[in-house]
Amino acid sequence: MDATVSLRVIGVVSTGRADRESTPIQAALNRSEHGTVQVDPAYADGLDGLADCDYAWLLTWLDAKPAQLRPPRLRLVPFLLRPQQREVGIFATRSPNRVNRLGLSLVQILDVTAGTIRFAGVDMLDGTPILDIKPYVSRFDRPPGDPRCGWFDQVAIGERITPADLGPEP
Repeated sequence: MDATVSLRVIGVVSTGRADRESTPIQAALNRSEHGTVQVDPAYADGLDGLADCDYAWLLTWLDAKPAQLRPPRLRLVPFLLRPQQREVGIFATRSPNRVNRLGLSLVQILDVTAGTIRFAGVDMLDGTPILDIKPYVSRFDRPPGDPRCGWFDQVAIGERITPADLGPEP
């Protein structure tokens, strides 16, 4: 099974962040920092109604510079496990170095005007391509109970934590 798909970029993120190691690792840990998505004018009508939502999922393409690209490893030490130097499988992580370089960020919508979304929760580099935007719907996106989250349940995570805060890359 070696199929390919083509995707359209519908917008671009502006954050002021240029370096992965100093960018907070998850949007939820960095709500104090704001960014924007500039949606391509061809898709701007698709934003109608989004301003009525408090949160949205941004599906991104983690378009690293060629010098940063490495072949994805199926086992790696994720950012949060750097202090323990513990490896886990790529699909049990949120590492940006993936088989398909897709990113997923849950951002807080601050406002939507004229093809621009202003949001809180920066965890993306400036210039990150946006592939899709979906509203967060608690009835669909929040599972019942207290779901297990594997090794994430055993790691202390602080606000605005960056990969550099967690030690050198293995």
